[in-house]
Amino acid sequence: MATRLPSAPPILPGLAYIRPLGSGGFADVFLYEQDMPRRDVAVKVLPSDVRDADLRRMFNAEADVLAHLSAHPSIVTVYQAGISADGRPYIVMEFCPGSLAQRYRIERIPVDEVLTIGVKMASALESAHRAGLVHRDVKPSNILVTTFGAPVLADFGISSSLTRATADEVLAMSIPWSAPEVIAEETAGTVASEVWSLGATVYSLLAGHSPFERRDRGQNSKEQLRRRIAKGTYTDIARTDVPASLQAVLARAMSRDARQRHASAREFADALRGVQTELGISPTPLEIAADGWSSASHGVDFSDTELRGPARSRIERDERRKSRPGLGVAALARDEDSDVTGLESPRGVLPWVIAAAVAAVVVVGGILTALLATGVL
Repeated sequence: MATRLPSAPPILPGLAYIRPLGSGGFADVFLYEQDMPRRDVAVKVLPSDVRDADLRRMFNAEADVLAHLSAHPSIVTVYQAGISADGRPYIVMEFCPGSLAQRYRIERIPVDEVLTIGVKMASALESAHRAGLVHRDVKPSNILVTTFGAPVLADFGISSSLTRATADEVLAMSIPWSAPEVIAEETAGTVASEVWSLGATVYSLLAGHSPFERRDRGQNSKEQLRRRIAKGTYTDIARTDVPASLQAVLARAMSRDARQRHASAREFADALRGVQTELGISPTPLEIAADGWSSASHGVDFSDTELRGPARSRIERDERRKSRPGLGVAALARDEDSDVTGLESPRGVLPWVIAAAVAAVVVVGGILTALLATGVL
């Protein structure tokens, strides 16, 4: 739940504000309509007070990480980023009308759909890991649903590098889906902890609650969840349609010993695909880039706190050029013959014709004057 009032939507060039979409701990998200090309977009905006260096660092990192990864079919797409007229950094992203934030709590999601979601999210994480990046906040609410019903991983706001760490990273976590070693602040995020979080997320989608959550009121404080995660063992999901093989896959992914988990998100995806085959379901294709894909980790500076992007100090006026009457699209077409041969257009020829005529008149007048002076005429 947000601890502050949402900020006012900024005025952005080429975008028309529609309505708010949500407000988080450090950013607000609004729905806008983009003018060209025409489409709805989600705009994530920092509040007006952006003096906090950590907020700027996280915001810059999210924009850069998404730029590297958003071509992935199961990662939300980013279109642009910049600074609004009132000085607020913003990111323009694909608008996803749905999410899994609450659906799993009110609806019994079919096993085959959950398996598909799991494989797609594992493919997205594998691609991020190959780029040297960890998401660090995998959970149901960060899986959005596109207009076409496809799940996509979102919110890379606390993502980090697999090779570099900063002192404050251990403080960023969503406890119900965080691995024991993250809860104990032994690591800021690794491939193994990402596998645990994705396993816990798949578990939640099937069980209707997070793995160590209890139904009783007053039993799910942060400290209570921390203790259960640190000492708990896997409890089977109470659904008769969840096969034992899937229970075993999730139990391994959520092992307290990180060394006992799947070695990679790809391996976890393959295990889920094996369950699909067992159930007679066509395995969900892996969405992983070829081995030749270049790493993007060197392109994301997680220490960058500068305000970057095109800054707008004023709202630009519409200064479209007006067309002359009678000219349509055809008048804008390129004439290949004229361009190749260098033939002049009538507008280009006319001045030369007039100049030549004037010169001829002058010459003839001079000749007549000379003839009169000599008495010839």
